[in-house]
Amino acid sequence: MSSIHFPFSAVVGQDDLRLALLLNAVSPAVGGVLVRGEKGTAKSTAVRALSALLPQVDVVPGCRFSCAPGAPDPACPDGPHEPGPGAVRPARMVELPVGASEDRLVGALDIERALAEGVKAFEPGLLADAHRGILYVDEVNLLHDHLVDVLLDAAAMGASYVEREGVSVRHAARFLLVGTMNPEEGELRPQLLDRFGLTVEVAASREPAQRVEVVRRRLAYEDDPAGFATRWAGDEHEVRARVVAARALLPKVSLGDTALLQIAATCAGFEVDGMRADIVMARTATALAAWAGRTEVRKEDVRQAALLALPHRRRRNPFDAPGLDEDLLDRILDEFPDEEPDPDPDPEPGPEGPDDSGPGDGGPDGGPGGTPPQESGPDAPASDAEAPQTPEGSEPQPSAQENGGAGPEQAAVRAAEPFRTKMLSVPGLGEGASGRRSRARTAHGRTTGAQRPRGHLTKLHLAATIQAAAPHQKARGRSGRGLVVRKDDLRQATREGREGNLVLFVVDASGSMAARQRMGAVKGAVLSLLLDAYQRRDKVGLITFRGAGAQLALPPTSSVDAAAARLEQLPTGGRTPLAAGLLKAHETLRIERLRDPSRRPLLVVVTDGRATSAGALGGDPRELSGRSARMLAAEGVASVVVDCESGPVRLGLAGVLAADLGGPAVTLDGLRADSLAGLVKDVRTAVTSQSSHTNRRAA
Repeated sequence: MSSIHFPFSAVVGQDDLRLALLLNAVSPAVGGVLVRGEKGTAKSTAVRALSALLPQVDVVPGCRFSCAPGAPDPACPDGPHEPGPGAVRPARMVELPVGASEDRLVGALDIERALAEGVKAFEPGLLADAHRGILYVDEVNLLHDHLVDVLLDAAAMGASYVEREGVSVRHAARFLLVGTMNPEEGELRPQLLDRFGLTVEVAASREPAQRVEVVRRRLAYEDDPAGFATRWAGDEHEVRARVVAARALLPKVSLGDTALLQIAATCAGFEVDGMRADIVMARTATALAAWAGRTEVRKEDVRQAALLALPHRRRRNPFDAPGLDEDLLDRILDEFPDEEPDPDPDPEPGPEGPDDSGPGDGGPDGGPGGTPPQESGPDAPASDAEAPQTPEGSEPQPSAQENGGAGPEQAAVRAAEPFRTKMLSVPGLGEGASGRRSRARTAHGRTTGAQRPRGHLTKLHLAATIQAAAPHQKARGRSGRGLVVRKDDLRQATREGREGNLVLFVVDASGSMAARQRMGAVKGAVLSLLLDAYQRRDKVGLITFRGAGAQLALPPTSSVDAAAARLEQLPTGGRTPLAAGLLKAHETLRIERLRDPSRRPLLVVVTDGRATSAGALGGDPRELSGRSARMLAAEGVASVVVDCESGPVRLGLAGVLAADLGGPAVTLDGLRADSLAGLVKDVRTAVTSQSSHTNRRAA
């Protein structure tokens, strides 16, 4: 891979992405950019190319924390710095890998030397490297939650704090934070979305001419990176000069009362929580004016700032599409027209921005910027509304040959309103990825004990360390008040927190579930559980069974909105091959166990318990389903059965299935948080009583 980055000015299209990055280059106080979009849309290419456009920085020679010579950080671990000439270097772009440890991000503190010698021996992390540059997190939605929290706190405070058992180090950490993500691979939590200043939705162009230009430039770059960069050097110089000019003009830009009223009215009109949106919009509008070469903020700057700063703050749950109603935005802004439009022509804006010269292509230099794509907004029709509906009054008609009330295939119906569910957890103590569902040994959480460190010490257990060192003080010749500590005395704290699990839904889509109100309630319950899985950072999968077999409708993924979309499109009808659904779950869990052995599964079977078809397996359907369930229970899979049976006459088959699976059964109404007391306890006790249940069946 060539070390020469693809030139920023050569990126075809993606006007909003380039504009958002350039605005942060002009004013880092905007708060960074979150770039959302499908794979292969130049997200990473544009971000990596941005670093070449940033002005060079003056640093104290030899300082690992990039202190400025004119105003060094008084708390710099390498300080204090004596006055003197500085060195000049390019602005850095530091990439944070998804699998990085906390010590790699914030730095490592040598606890042994701190205790024994009283020396703060600190090895800087990526936050120190990124100071006064760019910190780039690709696939930020896959980053562990505790790392995201540390990262965003540092971005908000402009400093990084490292604390280990009362020993602390602080250093400046001001950087341009840029994250990219593919929403298909999972979402960020709404409260974390809010911490990014701007967001941009990117998608590949559907214009053949523009796609041709993308391919042409990419091939030219790969054939001769140096020559390609040389051909675009003039455009790069112009954009870099414009960034420098806009930075110089920024302190002179006036944000008048009218613009502030427009910003406040916009945030209030879109019911945005908190005040961060107002502040980000103000900073973005100011940067837009400076980028355009003006010293006053206009209504078009406020409008563009809203389109960049508000879409991700409008989301209320992971199934809401980010976006903004532009008609509403225009109505709000029209209530506060600019009082005194400037009749004079704009000052010379400086060098023009990138000229892509590709067919149908534009750049961020054409005015205040483009309009973010609004392919889906809060008022757009949802996929369930577009799905064909069964006409009113035409309930499914059961076939005489099919047991269990199955009928012909019915069109998908929309889900009932979701509700808050009680937490379901996997029994025991796991060691999976950090999350918020089941108990697990984690790097963060409450301290439960101590052990000898395996490798590098990260979490010191101070009391256990002192206890290990105390008996040897006389032999080590201790003479003063200080404790003589050696490496063998150090003890690592063991901690208990929460992990994320694999929640695998097995949903009965047979004819017995086909009644409109019943299937709508079932989908509403599964949607509620999906929301819960999103909040607890789980992976989810979806298996459906109907007719002659079962299918994996959604392989295990972190994208719960993908699961919700598959659920909405789910048709019903046919017989009930319950055994096929359970066997498909067994096979899916076996494969996932090989891929991610530390992530424990929770099986959620949504059915009325009927089994009317053996499919290709042959034999008695009920006996097959019982054997399949007991096989899952024998492997220790934690399960919950959501009983969908309704009506005055109930067969109780879901309860029998739950007993075979070794887990509890809960009705749709009982799934609600306010009526589900004791279900978690039931999950745990049911697993332990499975062996006695098996013995009773054998007897």
